Amino acid sequence: MLNAESRRRARRSPSGDFVPLAQQDQALWDQDQITKAESQLTRAGAMGRIGRFQLEAALQSAHIARCRTGQNNWPQIVALYDALLAITDSTVVAINRAVAVAECDGASAGLAALPLITADTRLNQYQPYWVARAELLARTGDFATALEANEIAIGLERDPAVRRFLESRRAEWTH
Repeated sequence: MLNAESRRRARRSPSGDFVPLAQQDQALWDQDQITKAESQLTRAGAMGRIGRFQLEAALQSAHIARCRTGQNNWPQIVALYDALLAITDSTVVAINRAVAVAECDGASAGLAALPLITADTRLNQYQPYWVARAELLARTGDFATALEANEIAIGLERDPAVRRFLESRRAEWTH
């Protein structure tokens, strides 16, 4: 939670717009919280028992490391999601894993890894699913279907800043 909280100030632009992780100004990240988070993660790792929250913390740490260094650590991120998925069997984790798979193996592989709505009908109302689907479809060049998924995501989003971000994606994909 410390790693996630450390990025709070960077999640919105000065005008209040949503800023995705990869585009955040790292100077706005709270370095003290990151240092505490890394220390606690190291301490937890030394205990020799891996659990859900330790894996979630390791994922946050891996994303921060990727952004800080610019190095491709997506295979490690997929491995962490695999371990977390084995423990939780969570559809949310499966969606995040699919996005990470796309970074490793391409958008088509990511789409293939996305959970099926028929397997969990709650996905119909889960905005991050539709965002991931839209992004991966756009990366494959299927902009028509990506736009349909993005429209669903926009319709499900309650945060005006995130809705504007999704609308900007729509504008990019129609040009």
